[in-house]
Amino acid sequence: MTQLTPFHIAIPVHNLLECRTFYREVLNCKEGRSSDLWVDFNLFGHQLVIHYKPKAENSELHHNPVDGHDVPVPHYGVVLPWDTFATFAEALRNKGVKFVIEPYVRFKGQPGEQATMFFLDPAGNALEFKAFKDLGQLFAT
Repeated sequence: MTQLTPFHIAIPVHNLLECRTFYREVLNCKEGRSSDLWVDFNLFGHQLVIHYKPKAENSELHHNPVDGHDVPVPHYGVVLPWDTFATFAEALRNKGVKFVIEPYVRFKGQPGEQATMFFLDPAGNALEFKAFKDLGQLFAT
């Protein structure tokens, strides 16, 4: 695997203040530059930008079945170290985050075995955080 570099992702939010507080206070992202319409965050070393966008009429997520769960589409997130995953999940629980898919181990005993969890930000964007005991399984077939 080549050395990874930080990704940049910009996501729409209809309430900049509420989402700014969520990413800063709930996910503990360090805030960077900002304007009246966007805010940069450090999301586990990656650049996440929330951009204001008026709320869509129909903002329902699509779901696809994966390992017996309805996975929201689209979604984004970060692959965390195995030990960090459990600590992060517990911190989210303590802050009252409601999970779309509770933290669990997916594909147990199969190639690509991973811990995963899904939840929504205040704008309804789906986030997935996952972890592998063996990061070499990230792209296992």
